[in-house]
Amino acid sequence: MATKRMDFSSFVGKLLVEDDADVLRDGIRVLAQALMDAEASAEIGAGLYERTEDRTAYRNGYRTRIWDTRVGTVELRVPKIVPGSFFPSLLEPRRRAERALAAVIQEAYVKGVSTRKVDDLVRALGLDGISRSQVSRICNDLDSKVEEFRTRPIEGEHPYLWLDATFHKVREGGRVISLANVIAVGVNTEGWRQVLGTDAGPSEDEAFWTRFLRSLVRRGLRGVVLVISDAHEGLKRAISKILHGAAWQRCRVHFMRNLLATVPKSASGAVAAIVRTIFAQPDHPSAMAQLHRVAQGLRDRFPEATELLEEAAEDVLAHFHFPEEHRRRLHSTNPLERLHKEIKRRTAVVGIFPDRSSLIRLAGMLLAEQDDEWAVADRRYFTFESMARIHEPEGGAPKELIAAIA
Repeated sequence: MATKRMDFSSFVGKLLVEDDADVLRDGIRVLAQALMDAEASAEIGAGLYERTEDRTAYRNGYRTRIWDTRVGTVELRVPKIVPGSFFPSLLEPRRRAERALAAVIQEAYVKGVSTRKVDDLVRALGLDGISRSQVSRICNDLDSKVEEFRTRPIEGEHPYLWLDATFHKVREGGRVISLANVIAVGVNTEGWRQVLGTDAGPSEDEAFWTRFLRSLVRRGLRGVVLVISDAHEGLKRAISKILHGAAWQRCRVHFMRNLLATVPKSASGAVAAIVRTIFAQPDHPSAMAQLHRVAQGLRDRFPEATELLEEAAEDVLAHFHFPEEHRRRLHSTNPLERLHKEIKRRTAVVGIFPDRSSLIRLAGMLLAEQDDEWAVADRRYFTFESMARIHEPEGGAPKELIAAIA
């Protein structure tokens, strides 16, 4: 109590000195300290040095707390109590402000703002700069949200499934490597598009894709009729191993790049125009017949392109077995390319990720936001009526495919 009387006496003395510029700030400090001590006494059930049977805890010193006020920065001594913890209601608005700042930093991280720019942003708000470790610590709070999104149950059937990956630079094991960030997007039986999963791994080999697809199945993925992806051998084997009975559509965009890479650049325009006539056909039999005609016409001049075209015939035409209004979106991985492009735009300022978890954190938050946007979209990706025709032998999946799924 002597200390309190000294503080108040000193403050009153300063009030009598007109040229003391710090008098108001000292007054705020003294009053705030008195309020905190009184609140701590009420929390404990006893005053300072007071002996009472109502006591529920004990004081255990103080911790320093900086408090920014309109009259300047004040250094407070916040009482500590044991057992338990104590935080004065006087500073609760500051705690909310800190939470708001953390939210700003998290949002900046998700938007692809670099650590240095986050520090500049904090300084622009009139606060002290923030270190890389502080930014990382705050962003780690996002991990629980990302993990919840990545491991949530997959409900209902998803007839269509797109799979694709893009690579990012990550520091791991003391060196910088390329890690594949894989994404799975599906459309359910009601025509709504959903982000079903994402992960990061050292390569796109069969083992990695197999683990990823198994994780989707464990979470409830079922009813897949068509998988759309690029022609990675490891991915193809993983699909056939895990998603039994599903047809596979080879991404037409990637296929055309591979095909045109086998012909001279001077002839690529003409070859591309001829090959596109295959995909302009109204149904699968017509497209297959046109493919054979095109292959026959290219055989003499471009034997390598002809061989590739004939080998990939069923794979690049698989989407013709499904409702006509779906085919434009089933023939390639373009829906995922847009997602990858957005993630790349956000990760460009990061450059090299410090570890694998930071890549998953950023990609996961972006994909979770995209999934939320799709969930509240005004329009389905495919109409409910057209989704009902997937399993029809006429205009839908072929009979043998339906039998395999059944």
